[in-house]
Amino acid sequence: MNSMIDGVDQRTNLAGTNRLELLLFRLGGMQLYGINVFKVREAIPCPALTKMPNAHPVIKGMASIRGKTVSIVDLSQSIGRRGVDDTKDKFVILTEYNRTVQGFLVSAVDRIVNISWSEVLPPPAASGANNYMTAITKVDGQLVQIIDVEQVLAEIMGNNAEVSDDIADEATDNSDAERKHILVADDSSVARNQIKRTLDQIGVESTIAKNGREALQVLQNWAQQGLDVSQHVSLLISDIEMPEMDGYTLTSEIRKDPNLKDLKVLLHTSMSGTFNEALVQKVGADHFLPKFSADELASAVKSIIN
Repeated sequence: MNSMIDGVDQRTNLAGTNRLELLLFRLGGMQLYGINVFKVREAIPCPALTKMPNAHPVIKGMASIRGKTVSIVDLSQSIGRRGVDDTKDKFVILTEYNRTVQGFLVSAVDRIVNISWSEVLPPPAASGANNYMTAITKVDGQLVQIIDVEQVLAEIMGNNAEVSDDIADEATDNSDAERKHILVADDSSVARNQIKRTLDQIGVESTIAKNGREALQVLQNWAQQGLDVSQHVSLLISDIEMPEMDGYTLTSEIRKDPNLKDLKVLLHTSMSGTFNEALVQKVGADHFLPKFSADELASAVKSIIN
C-alpha cells in the first residue's frame, strides 16, 4: 500500500481538472469508505499501541511512527459504529488534517481510485444532520461514503472558533465592517459553522454555499441580477475538496467569467502539502490559508477586504 501513495505531492496535475484520487477502506463490514489521497501520508499495518490514561474514548492509543508520536483514532467507533477490539491484522491510515498528523484505525485498506468530483454528491437529505458523511459516490456500482473527518476531529479535540479580543475589538471599531459581505463555500458543516462564527465576531456578513457548484450558481445569479459581484461581495472563502465542483475548479471558472473574474478568492483547506501554494497561483486564487485558526482567518479576511 505504501507504494500506491508514494509521491502523492507530485500528483498536482489533478488540480483544476475537477478530479480526485480516493483511498478506499473498510470498517469491519462490506461498506466502502473513502478519503482523499492528498491527505494520506501512508497506510501501514497497525503498530503496537500504548494506552493513554484519560484519553478520549475513540483514541485507541499512541504509536511511534517514523520517529513521531501519533494518536491512533478508532474511526469506526468515532462515527458511531462498533469499535475495534483486536488490532491484529488491522491497518492505520496516517493522515494530515488541519495542521496535525493522526492515524485512523481501519479494518482493511482496499485500493485507490481516480474519479471526477462531479461524480461525488452531497449525502442524501434522509441521512440526517448528525451523520458523519460529507459526500457519497459510487465505484464499480458500489456506494462509497466519504467521511467528514473535520467533524470527527472536532468532536475529539474540540471546536474553537473564538477570535481573540484584540482582533475582534479592532474589527468592531472599523466603520466599514457592516458593509462587508463574504461568500463561503465548504461541504463540511463543522467548517461552515467555524467560518461563520469567525466572520460574525469581526462584523462581516456571509452567504453560505455547500459546494463549489452551488457557490458558482450564487455568483452567477448575482451577476444576472445586474450586480457588480466584486463590489457586492468582498471575498470568496472556498474549501478545496467539495462534491460536484472542487475549489480549484471553482476558482478557474470564476477567472474565466468576465462578470466574476475580479472577485478575490481565498482557498481555505484542511489539505496539507507544499503543492498548495503553487496551485493557488496556477488556478488564479489570491490567497491560501490552512485550516483552522480563527485568529489567522479573521486577520487574513480583514487584510484582504480592507
